[in-house]
Formats: sequence, C-alpha cells, structure tokens
Amino acid sequence: MNYLSWKVKFGILLLILSASVYFIHYLIFRDLKHIEIFMLSDLAFVFIEVFLVTLIINALLSEREKQDKLKKMNSLIGAFFSEVGNDMLRKISCADVESNRIQRDIAVYGDWNAQKFIEVSKKIKSYDYKIDYNKIDFEHMNNFLYQKRDFLVGLLENPFILEHENFTDMIHAVYHLTQELNNRKDFKNLPESDFEHLAKDIERAYALLAHQWIEYMRNLKTEYPYIFSLYMRTNPFNLDASPIVRK
Repeated sequence: MNYLSWKVKFGILLLILSASVYFIHYLIFRDLKHIEIFMLSDLAFVFIEVFLVTLIINALLSEREKQDKLKKMNSLIGAFFSEVGNDMLRKISCADVESNRIQRDIAVYGDWNAQKFIEVSKKIKSYDYKIDYNKIDFEHMNNFLYQKRDFLVGLLENPFILEHENFTDMIHAVYHLTQELNNRKDFKNLPESDFEHLAKDIERAYALLAHQWIEYMRNLKTEYPYIFSLYMRTNPFNLDASPIVRK
C-alpha cells in the first residue's frame, strides 16, 4: 500500500512538472496553438513508446534475465553432480538389476544431436528402476551422504532451484535418502522390510538422478563442450570410463 502511494505521489508530481513547463512556455511565447500541436504529437507518440518499452525492450530484458538464471542454474547442477550426483550414480547403477540396459542407453557419445538426447531422455523416463539392495553398501552410502549433508542443505536453501522443478525434486529425493540412512544406527540387523523400504528411496533418487544427468549432458553439449568432453569420459553409468584421453 505504501509502495502504491509512493507511485501515485510521484505520478502526480510528474504531471505538475509537465503542466508547469507548458505554462512557462505559454508565458514566454504566448502561443497556445503551438503548445496544442506539440502536446497532441507527444500524446500520439506515447502509444509507440509503450509498444517499444513493453513489448520489445521488456521482452529482450526478460530473455536476458532468463539466460542469466539458466547459467546460474546450470552452475548449481554442475556443482551437484561433481560433489554428489556422479558418485551416487556409480554406487547405485552397480546395483541396477538391468545395469547393462541403462549403461547401453546412456553411453553418451560426442556425435549425439539434440534429437538423440530427447529420445534417450524419454526412454530413461519410462524405465522401471529396480535395484538389488544386497549390492548396496548402505554403510558407505550413509557416510558419503552424511558428509555432503551441508552441501545439500545449501542447495535446498538456494532460491534458484525453486525455478527448476525437476532439479528440486531430485535434491529432495537425495536429501530424504540422506535422512533415512542417517536415522539408522547400523545396517547389519535390519529386517528385510526395512531394506526394501530403503531400496524404494534409492530407486526414487536413482530415477531422478538419471533423468537430470542426461538433461545436464544435453545442455553441456551445446553450451560447454569442453566440460561435456570430461563428463562423457567419466560417465558414471560406464564402469570402464576413464578421464584419460585416448585415440
């Protein structure tokens, strides 16, 4: 309400100043017709000015702001996969009951075009992610995620992630898994039902991680090819991946 009141007062002040200038012009030149002509001309230009400002300039500024936010968002996504995501995908994909399938489909290559990324993205979205929890080192995963807890909390507190729903859902899934694991004293004497519950939490995070990873790779291919090259050589779904560049 105070903000609106300030704008109204400022608008009235501008109108008074404008009227004052016209009045001074009349006092000096005593030419009312000249004032009327220019006032009508200025009024006619107002519509063109509104068109330029609202439809063109604002659109350009909005697009620039959108690109800036996208770059910041991609920086956050990159930081997440470097710190947490890639290691998690390596740990979980080893327990995937159909690991050969996902390793085959997400073996990203440098010649992939935008259409190929879209096709793979749709395919991995339709997967029925299943893991063999007997192949998961719960103690190791718990320690790893506990060490990254502050980093995950920092991401959740970052306002930029609210504008990226898929990434937000993924972070929440990973953080929930962190809490579930951390609330267990040990993993030696858990009942099978609890292991199955933890497996569901891992599968939820796994599905979101895989989809977000391929989307991030698509963006890197276009925007940052040198980073894409490293991620392609260290593909977490490829157990034989190596950062070493070979012919």
